[in-house]
Amino acid sequence: MISHSFPSRALCLPLRWFVISLNFVKEGKTKGREIVNLNSLEVVMPSFDVVSELDLQEVDNAVNQAAKDISTRFDFRGGKSEIEFKKDEKKIVIKADDDMKLRAIHQILEQKMVKRSIDLRSLKYGDEEQISGGLLRQVVDLQSGISKDAAKKITKAIKDSKLKVQAQIQDEQVRVTGKKIDDLQEVIGLLKQQEVGLPLQFINMRS
Repeated sequence: MISHSFPSRALCLPLRWFVISLNFVKEGKTKGREIVNLNSLEVVMPSFDVVSELDLQEVDNAVNQAAKDISTRFDFRGGKSEIEFKKDEKKIVIKADDDMKLRAIHQILEQKMVKRSIDLRSLKYGDEEQISGGLLRQVVDLQSGISKDAAKKITKAIKDSKLKVQAQIQDEQVRVTGKKIDDLQEVIGLLKQQEVGLPLQFINMRS
């Protein structure tokens, strides 16, 4: 038989302590007691994280396939066009013999990216520049993580929706919390229709 009692000495403890005495009566002996600090208890609300993540290994695969096409296609033979993935810098460097070859490389690269399920909004093309040998050079930055400007657009869209949720910017992601899962699902639907210049994913759903 288990009995729950509150010993008189518990009245001497601060109110922030809740004392539970669990007396396990067996052969007339007390087996255990547990003291719980109510201040340490946290109410966990439903939430999810908005992120913009990029699989760099898939990018590497796509660039390698594009490089292979460039090396074997008839219209690139005899030229110096090439494409290179700088993984540590999250950049793709393109060198082309002329503007027409550069546009052709764009097309090849984007086709390979799409086949690897990489959203093309992750590619940010830089300015073209003339380099030695009469070549054109262009750097493509890979966008990974939500920038401050994009995060502000996301939080503003959520606020303007009047849904009973809260959005908080955390480094390169946005956390959305609310009392109801249905409200969180509405936010996801809303953000899927927003254009922030980045592919968005919705992860870590907590109910």
